[in-house]
Amino acid sequence: MKKLMVAATLGGLMMAGGLAQAADYQIDKQGQHASVNFKISHLGYSWIYGRFNDFDGTFSWDASKPEASSVNVTLSTASVDTNHAERDKHIRSADFLNVEEHGTATFASTGIEMTGENTAKVTGDLTLNGVTKPVVLDARFIGEGDDPWGGYRAGFDATTTLKLADFGITYNLGPASETVDLIITVEGIRQ
Repeated sequence: MKKLMVAATLGGLMMAGGLAQAADYQIDKQGQHASVNFKISHLGYSWIYGRFNDFDGTFSWDASKPEASSVNVTLSTASVDTNHAERDKHIRSADFLNVEEHGTATFASTGIEMTGENTAKVTGDLTLNGVTKPVVLDARFIGEGDDPWGGYRAGFDATTTLKLADFGITYNLGPASETVDLIITVEGIRQ
């Protein structure tokens, strides 16, 4: 009986320890539990908000060793949506995203530095408009746990500011519009 209790206890500890190990997650874009949004100044008078409607990605997450985590995302630049058809057509043109030649943008993390209990700097390579540059995302861990459908989820958000000229986007919108803010939210389902 003692052996059975020890085996059960060890098995339980191993299973519990397994929850703390790195796991791979698929970003839940089907349930609309993830978004890639942006905002840019309009002539210094107001903000234009938009999003990319078509993207996919994965991340690896280990709560006990978050610096060993990683993220990879690919998005369709043609899916840009600012709720204004003519503006979206212009953003898709060679003046901005040049979607005919560069139909996708990608982000692949290269390092994670914890900056607080639930915050980190996520460094990675962003490829946009055919140009690859290192960028740093200010990321925040939101939470993780079981979902009502028998799965396990983890969620994060992140922000960064990009200088458009760094990615070959030089269309003159005035000095107030030389940068764009990215606002990203992801919820992943453990695979």
